[in-house]
Amino acid sequence: MNKQQTLKHYFGHRTFRPLQEEVVDAILAGRDLLMILPTGGGKSLCYQLPTLLMEGITIVVSPLLALMHDQVVALKANGISAVMLSSMQEREESQQIEAQLKAGEVKLLYVAPERLTNSYFLSLLHQLPINFFVIDEAHCVSEWGHEFRENYRRLSLLKEQFPATPITAFTATATHAVEQDIATNLGLQDPMRVRGSLFRENLTIHAKHRIRDGRQQLVEFLMLHQGESGIIYTLSRKSTESISSFLLSQGIQAQPYHAGLPTQEKNHTYADFVADKVQIVVATIAFGMGIDKSNIRFVVHMTLPKTLENYYQEIGRAGRDGLASETLLLFSASDIIQQKSFIEDLPETPYKQHAFNKLDSMVRFANSEACRHQSIAGYFDDRIKPCQTQCDNCTTPQGEKLDITTPARMLLSAIMRTQQKFGLHYIIDILRGSKEQRLLQNHHDTLSVYNIGTEYTKAQWLTIGDKLLELGAIGIGEFKVYHLTPFGAELLRGVHTIEIKKSRLSTPKTKPQRRVTYFDDYDVALYDTLRDLRTEIAQEAGLPPYIIFSDKTLKELSNTRPQTKAEMLEVHGIGAVKFERYGEAFLAVMSEGSE
Repeated sequence: MNKQQTLKHYFGHRTFRPLQEEVVDAILAGRDLLMILPTGGGKSLCYQLPTLLMEGITIVVSPLLALMHDQVVALKANGISAVMLSSMQEREESQQIEAQLKAGEVKLLYVAPERLTNSYFLSLLHQLPINFFVIDEAHCVSEWGHEFRENYRRLSLLKEQFPATPITAFTATATHAVEQDIATNLGLQDPMRVRGSLFRENLTIHAKHRIRDGRQQLVEFLMLHQGESGIIYTLSRKSTESISSFLLSQGIQAQPYHAGLPTQEKNHTYADFVADKVQIVVATIAFGMGIDKSNIRFVVHMTLPKTLENYYQEIGRAGRDGLASETLLLFSASDIIQQKSFIEDLPETPYKQHAFNKLDSMVRFANSEACRHQSIAGYFDDRIKPCQTQCDNCTTPQGEKLDITTPARMLLSAIMRTQQKFGLHYIIDILRGSKEQRLLQNHHDTLSVYNIGTEYTKAQWLTIGDKLLELGAIGIGEFKVYHLTPFGAELLRGVHTIEIKKSRLSTPKTKPQRRVTYFDDYDVALYDTLRDLRTEIAQEAGLPPYIIFSDKTLKELSNTRPQTKAEMLEVHGIGAVKFERYGEAFLAVMSEGSE
């Protein structure tokens, strides 16, 4: 078969996505290669397809067992011989895989980077006809990246051990500095460098200041995504469990996931999420790179991530199948203080300032009024036009601003008059004339600032406090005690004025939005029937549903209603192998629906 026939037979695609064909051609020509392409852009196919047209075996280095496992399962479902070797396997299973490798029965072998430093494994590799190496998640190679891993740095040994074997490196994100570091460390020889646009046109990005704990905003967002798969990221294990418990109390099924949970419980939650038995997982970043699930429709961040790299990788979990998906970032100035405190605890190295710089970029992105997609692209040295329709800043008028200099000075004055010894909620209670017992015992009801701020709600006062934190006018010390900075002292003296978006103080309810679908005219009832059939087949086969057929494939089936094998093979994602295994069952359902 040629590459076009291979593309259709194994992967069910009629055409290549942008950049894929030229990368496939470069690998077939035996070139070293470095590809930077956003999640969902189709990086995996770029190395999975050419090995099918070449003699020998491809070695894929990947950082996480779960990710390797999911990719091996997906390849086997497409009729491609793939295996993984890991420390979790029994010796007998490992020996069986080694025998398959030596017999030439495998096209792709997935391994973790640690295994490549093992002398026995290197000896095994020297006995195999390797056509090329793949370094997946290649940003882990770079010390200047966001997920540097020492074992990835040691992959420089590949060029030493196998100087004539091409190396291909793939990642979703890399600045030009990180890109150069990857190429240099891996010893790539005159590599073809390919950079895809970072614009994810199926992804809508929202970033909002968090109101109080953000839970009401979260519920309103989830109401727009009922029955859909999604991930909610939080900063700590404690908040992971408290938010999932809160959602359950609201009738929203969600499961927590963090590093402190028992391994069996984590594995169970992961398996249920992949199998569509659990729709929502509330997680720390422990639930990160290992997710290969294609039909995640939304990603929410309840706090500010520490870098734009982390943020972009995490929102990249949504919409890998190309269908419309949505992301929401809820943040407050207190997140910035907390992230800075984490960095302060790092040892004094050049990377400490690097970490501060990355956090500053994240903060600027969150507070920016420019196109979200354009801001992300610019950070990664990509230049794109404003998205116009796929982010909150492009679809929402900037609106007017309010002068909040007077209430800001009230708040600063209250902090000063209480000797800078209290938290923000207590200060606001003074301004709003609270009768709270502790306040009265401290005689703070006698202060001149007591009860002078009743025209603002507590939520509005918290927003004003947030703005002062953003500006660096106040800081948070131990036990969340607030104090004035030199800039805050200048504000209190009337040296500066402060403005804020009017919309931030009005705290409007989220307006219901029209649900966006990939096909405006697809048959919802038939789609649901096909999805039920997919679930049934997946359970019988012990596979995740999206491995059988993606949501995109089901929607095209419900839209076009193919009645023959030839018609069904024209549908995106259905190749000869998939049709042979599942096609007749789906045709039977669609035939019933057309009678």
